[in-house]
Amino acid sequence: MRLLLDTQVWFWWMMGSPRLAPAARAAIADAGNDPLISAASVLELMGKRRIGILPAMQRLADHVEEEIDLAGFGRLPITTAHAVRAETIAEGHPDPFDRLLIAQALIEDIALISNDTSFDRFGVRRLWERAISPA
Repeated sequence: MRLLLDTQVWFWWMMGSPRLAPAARAAIADAGNDPLISAASVLELMGKRRIGILPAMQRLADHVEEEIDLAGFGRLPITTAHAVRAETIAEGHPDPFDRLLIAQALIEDIALISNDTSFDRFGVRRLWERAISPA
């Protein structure tokens, strides 16, 4: 199953953080799944580095392509369709990076791994503590 990692989930995975729910960790580690990192998450990471947020993620930011490969994650580019769909939900969610993740999850029919329950109101299939929430 293809899984789109929320930016925070990606950071927690890379840091080995205990804040990552066991079900989410197991889904990412499952060799039968295809975890993906969105270009939106890479853009968010680089922006946080530029303004000095998340110093613990400096290595990831400095070597992002290499780190994605080492983790065994795939990449999900941002398409025009993703951008257009993200804009249609602009009033429903203030974060442009989250809107892109929502749009990608919906258009590509990918489950989103996130602890952010605000994604649920957009019909995203979200995995966190137990199973994928229904769309």
